[in-house]
Amino acid sequence: MKKVLIIVGSLRKKSFNMQLAKIVETLLKDRAEVSFLEYCDVPFLNQDYEFPTPESVQKARRAVLDADGIWIFTPEYNYQIPGVLKNLLDWLSRPLVQGDRRRGSALKDKPVTICGVAGKSAAAGARKNLSALAQSMSMKLVGGVGTGVALDSRAWSTDVLSLSEENIAMLEKQIELFINSI
Repeated sequence: MKKVLIIVGSLRKKSFNMQLAKIVETLLKDRAEVSFLEYCDVPFLNQDYEFPTPESVQKARRAVLDADGIWIFTPEYNYQIPGVLKNLLDWLSRPLVQGDRRRGSALKDKPVTICGVAGKSAAAGARKNLSALAQSMSMKLVGGVGTGVALDSRAWSTDVLSLSEENIAMLEKQIELFINSI
């Protein structure tokens, strides 16, 4: 069974993107082994402290290297990906061995797919920027900018993500494409 590592770009307890990731986990139940990356303890990237690599970064790298593919769920902040997600990806894109860029990073050639939940934009800006970033980090982007979900206006007061049948159908299509690509 394929191993899918889910990375959620929001640390908020009632994150809409975490809710979407949990729905995708349920949809993947018979098709992949799913795990979630915990990374709230990853420090800000600072080359002065890159080697020896902090344990929290080593743990994140091991999880990425162990996965067959990565599914990233991103909110959108000012049409961009969140800083915590960018910081994590920057760490993961760094060389695994000091001074050896030829061997690559934990992300090199790793299949990745993207989802995003936000307001009316359905995280279009963040998904577009994340797809470009993934390609620049030598990841294998599956499904382009992925699936976006626009929040219903009630969600802001209830903190509950509701999906339409169309949303579920788009996710099912993305799941098929992703699983067949890893």
